[in-house]
Amino acid sequence: MLEVQALESFRTGVDYQFFHGLGILAVAALGERYEPARQLRLAGWFFLAGTVLFSGSIYATSLGAPGWLGSAAPVGGLCFMAGWLVCAAGVWRAAPIMLR
Repeated sequence: MLEVQALESFRTGVDYQFFHGLGILAVAALGERYEPARQLRLAGWFFLAGTVLFSGSIYATSLGAPGWLGSAAPVGGLCFMAGWLVCAAGVWRAAPIMLR
């Protein structure tokens, strides 16, 4: 039972890493083309920090690390949320430029 739960946790970490990796690629592509690149770069850094903290702590605990290491996951989740908010703000600012 424990191994199945660890595998599901690991899979969750992989899913979040995958989708936020795509987010990093998206903000990098948008940041090269449009003006509010600073906000998009910041969003990319938030996604990277969230991936390390959230997915990394899930990987570590599912592979046998001490349980206290899993307490970094909520901080990583906050980084993900901050990244999406900053990304949305950057795209909102770039919308008039994109529509030209």
